[in-house]
Amino acid sequence: MKQVISSENRPIKMWLDDIEGNALAQAKNMANLPFVHRHVALMPDAHSGYGMPIGGVLATKGVIIPNAVGVDIGCGMCAMRTSLDDTDTENLKQIMSRIRKTIPVGFNWHKEAQDIKHMPQTGELPPVVERHYEKASKQIGSLGGGNHFIEIQHGSDGKVWVMIHSGSRNLGNQVANYYNKKAKQLNERWHTSVPASYDLAFLPIETDEAHAYMNEMNYCVEFAFANRRLMMERVQHAFLEVFKGDVVFDELINIAHNYAAWENHFKENVLVHRKGATRARLGETGIIPGSQGTRSYIVEGLGNAESFESCSHGAGRLMGRKQAQRELDLQSEIKKLNDKGIIHGIRHQKDLDEAAGAYKDIDVVMANQADLVNVKVELEPLAVVKG
Repeated sequence: MKQVISSENRPIKMWLDDIEGNALAQAKNMANLPFVHRHVALMPDAHSGYGMPIGGVLATKGVIIPNAVGVDIGCGMCAMRTSLDDTDTENLKQIMSRIRKTIPVGFNWHKEAQDIKHMPQTGELPPVVERHYEKASKQIGSLGGGNHFIEIQHGSDGKVWVMIHSGSRNLGNQVANYYNKKAKQLNERWHTSVPASYDLAFLPIETDEAHAYMNEMNYCVEFAFANRRLMMERVQHAFLEVFKGDVVFDELINIAHNYAAWENHFKENVLVHRKGATRARLGETGIIPGSQGTRSYIVEGLGNAESFESCSHGAGRLMGRKQAQRELDLQSEIKKLNDKGIIHGIRHQKDLDEAAGAYKDIDVVMANQADLVNVKVELEPLAVVKG
C-alpha cells in the first residue's frame, strides 16, 4: 500500500501515488457513503470512471450499487497456454487473418444467432436479459470495442499464449443502465442522504429490485465468460488450421473484473463491488494485461486483506481517449510497436486512444502491488487485434 487518506468518514487505502483529481473526488464520495464496510480500496491502475473510479473496490453492508459494478458487467480476461515454443511472422499473420474472419470486432456482430449451446444455460430468463436475448445471441463470440483485445504472446515460461479481454457486450450495458435508473428513481423517492451528484444510487439488498439486479448481473457475468470462451475456441481453431493440428492447449484461465459478490471480510459478510479490479485470494491465479505493446502477467494472489483480496485489472488509463488522439504522435506510437516486431492495427490518429502511450507504465503498476500478487509468467506481445 502506498498511502492512506483519512480525511473522510472512512479511510481510502491506495496502491498508487499519482491519482488524478476527479478519481480522488469520486473515492472521497465513496468513503462518505453510510453503508461502506471498513474502507475504500484503490488499485494501482485506478483512474476516473462513472460514479466510481475504475480500479476501485468497495465493500458495502446491506446494499448493492449498479454503478459500482459498471456498464460492462462481467468484463474480464481469459488466457490459455499453447504447446508451441515459438512462431514466426507468417504464421502469426495467417492466424490473425483467420481470427478477423471468425470474430467480429468493434460494433460488428455475427449476422446469424450463434448456437444456443454457447449461451449461459438457465431456467427463466431475467426480464432485461430476456428483452435483449436475441441480440445477445448474435453478439456472443464478438470482441466489442474500446480496450478489448485478442493478443498472441510469448511467455517467460518459453510458451506461446493467447489472451482475450472482453465483456458482456450490449447486454451488460442494458442491464446496468436499467437498474441504475431504477436505483436513482427509488433513492429520490426515499429522500436518501446519498447525493444524486455522486452517481452511486443504491438498492437495499432486501428489495425486489436488488434481487432482480443481482440475478441479471450474474447472468451477464456468465454471458461475458461464455463470450470469451467462444472467442477462444475460434482462436484455437485458427491455430489448429495454421499448424495442421500440431498444437495442444492448456486449461482456460478466466477472471472477471466488473461485478459484485458476497464475500467475508474482517469477519463480516459484505457485498464486494469490483469495478476494474481482479480478485486475488491467496494462491488464486489471475491475469493482469498491460497496454498494447507492453508486457502482461499471469499472477498468483497473496490474499491481502486490506485490498479486500483484490489487485489491479490492467495498466490503467493515463489519458482519456480524445486526449490521446489529440496529444500522442502517431508515427512514434507505430514505431514503438514496429521496433518490437509486434503485428498491430494502429494506422490512423483515431487509433491512438488505445496506444501504449495512453496508459500508465505497467512496470510501475506491478511494483505498486507487490503486496497483492506474485508474478508467475511474464508475457510479451507478438500480435494484437484491438476492438
